[in-house]
Amino acid sequence: MVEYFEKAGRPGKVLKQTPVYHGPIFDLVKQEIETPDGLKVERDLIDHGNAVTILAITADDRVVLGSEYRVGRNAETISLPAGLTNPGEDPLTAAKRELREETGYIARQPRLMTKISSSEGFTNETVNLILTHIDPSEHGEKHFDHDEYVNTALVPLTQVIDYLKTGRIHSAQGVCALTWYLNFIRPEERA
Repeated sequence: MVEYFEKAGRPGKVLKQTPVYHGPIFDLVKQEIETPDGLKVERDLIDHGNAVTILAITADDRVVLGSEYRVGRNAETISLPAGLTNPGEDPLTAAKRELREETGYIARQPRLMTKISSSEGFTNETVNLILTHIDPSEHGEKHFDHDEYVNTALVPLTQVIDYLKTGRIHSAQGVCALTWYLNFIRPEERA
């Protein structure tokens, strides 16, 4: 196979970094950077902690979905369970914790599907897409953060696919997790 992008992954050199804003979830910094090709550029960076998005599925093909108010859309949206990774926490542990907190379900044998970037042009956030299985009979208490409330349902995978096709699920992380599973993992599970 031909390698078309041998130089991909080369880092730039941050020459100067100026804090602009510090918040509870992200920081905004102005950076002066020398790119790997020698260009000197100024960029704004949203310095954001990493996160997980969890595709939790039952043995009879029902998916855990939630609806929650999201400020970026100023609306309640449909999505997979997700959340920030705590400092020092690995993605699988974060996925177990977030699934339990938001839904009450217990993750069984979680595994990393892939990692994605939210928007490489202005943020360094990495989202780990996690696949796990759940037993709907093993359901405990939810433990929401003080500023969140999530309505949760087990939705048949066929309906979730319809939600994707009709744009009812539009979170990039959710779309990626579902399409990764449907294209790369599910065919192997069914073979």
